[in-house]
Amino acid sequence: MRHKIDFSLYLITDRSILPPGYSLPDAVREALEGGVKCVQLREKDLAPGSLFSLALELRELTRRYGAKLLINDRADVALACAADGVHLTSASLPVAEVRKIIGPKHLIGVSTHRLDEILTAEKSGADFVTFGPVYFTPSKAAFGPPVGLEKLTEVCRLSGLPVFALGGVKMERLDEIMATGAAGVALISAILSFPDAGSRTERFINRLSAQRQRT
Repeated sequence: MRHKIDFSLYLITDRSILPPGYSLPDAVREALEGGVKCVQLREKDLAPGSLFSLALELRELTRRYGAKLLINDRADVALACAADGVHLTSASLPVAEVRKIIGPKHLIGVSTHRLDEILTAEKSGADFVTFGPVYFTPSKAAFGPPVGLEKLTEVCRLSGLPVFALGGVKMERLDEIMATGAAGVALISAILSFPDAGSRTERFINRLSAQRQRT
């Protein structure tokens, strides 16, 4: 039985883009104050011990604000810090194997770039996927050209999993994204590269809520 996905904004961390003077816990705290309900800790360059220490900080913060915490790729760190789940990529262990490790109570998200990857994730027992890049963004250029709204609409129609649009998402694009049937958006720089992460998060969530009420 899959978990219900009760969030529409999925915040993914990247401490390399933070404004001067901000720590990652500072920025995440502001986003949590703004209403974000799910955070993915994605700091691939950190050694396991450093990642675990940071995960513990974010676990405390997310619990305080009633939000979920997922750890990118590392099921061991997710279990050690009592996170709510893991987020996997094409380089990770298969979904079914990770499910054996973390058990049925934890969320599993999967990064996807093609429909067949979404269908595989669904068949393997994932709970949701990110899909993109929908628009051009330098950080996702390695994954090829943008998939665009037409492809996003197609995968949302054919997927049995909630699909979160990723890549180049901006406030002014939310209406056209949500019109595709997406469950929400995954954001990195649109939140974390600005010194007003809290107010930006709140504006995104309010816009997403308004869009859902119209559909």
